Amino acid sequence: MKVLALAGGVGGAKLAAGLAQTLPPADLIVVVNTGDDFQHFGLRISPDLDTVCYTLAGLANPDTGWGRAGESWTVMEAVSLLGGPSWFQLGDRDLGTHLERTRRLQEGQPLSQITRHFCQAWGVLPTVLPMSDDPVATMVHTAQGVLPFQEYFVHLRCEPQVTGFHFEGLHQARPAPGVLEAIQQADLVVICPSNPWVSIAPIVELPGIKPALQGLPVVAISPIIAGQAVKGPAAKMYRELGIQPSAAAVAAHYGSQIDGGLLSGFVIDTQDAAQAQLIASAGLAVLVTETLMLDAAGRRRLAGKVLEFVNKLPASGVVIS
Repeated sequence: MKVLALAGGVGGAKLAAGLAQTLPPADLIVVVNTGDDFQHFGLRISPDLDTVCYTLAGLANPDTGWGRAGESWTVMEAVSLLGGPSWFQLGDRDLGTHLERTRRLQEGQPLSQITRHFCQAWGVLPTVLPMSDDPVATMVHTAQGVLPFQEYFVHLRCEPQVTGFHFEGLHQARPAPGVLEAIQQADLVVICPSNPWVSIAPIVELPGIKPALQGLPVVAISPIIAGQAVKGPAAKMYRELGIQPSAAAVAAHYGSQIDGGLLSGFVIDTQDAAQAQLIASAGLAVLVTETLMLDAAGRRRLAGKVLEFVNKLPASGVVIS
């Protein structure tokens, strides 16, 4: 089974790692959000892309889920001492990634080619693709004005009230080489438990992506359990946009293919089992299982359950596992 995973953030990286432990490398392609990329100290920073790659390589910080394990902070300590901006922490090893990425970009290499070379160096076996080689910037509309995503997310710690989003450069951007081909060859598309607003939307809203997904089995895993995001501001965003955060709200956000939406199936945690019939009534097959990935075994378990679910995917209804 050839699987295409759409991912961003720590939750997306964890499930991508579980799929990588379950599938042959040639059968997994991970397409990663680059809408949160930005320039810092003159360097191109790709937070979601690096989180996914570090996780697949076994290099990620196990405590935070982002950044590198065994990191040191000598450069940032020196910057802070001199009065420079230290709100976005870049570890010494992590800086090596950004320095080399920026050097190659300035030479004219596309981000997808650079990512392929980095994955080879790190021993990442599945294919990892940025969603686009073209710049796309996630902008967060807030009560304090329109903010670049990292300003909102890291510098202001998600404190401003959210009123909406837009993605600068999205309609001029094109999927990176290999992305549309991966969709065409996929037997299954998995939308990882990433933030629907700022991790998945930039990918699926790229020109050509939604039409390519139509007719394929597309299964999403809810990033919200018992009304709370496992990590990040997704639940807060739903509340501030006037939507009660829940697994059912995420399912409605993506929509059923029956009604022109993205999904044929949806996976929710056992804590949200009471919402299963409501979600199924929209024409989705629903898997109720444990979705919290606390360790490598949990990642493998969820990946295995998703693949089993797809193999027996009903037209609609509820499967409890």
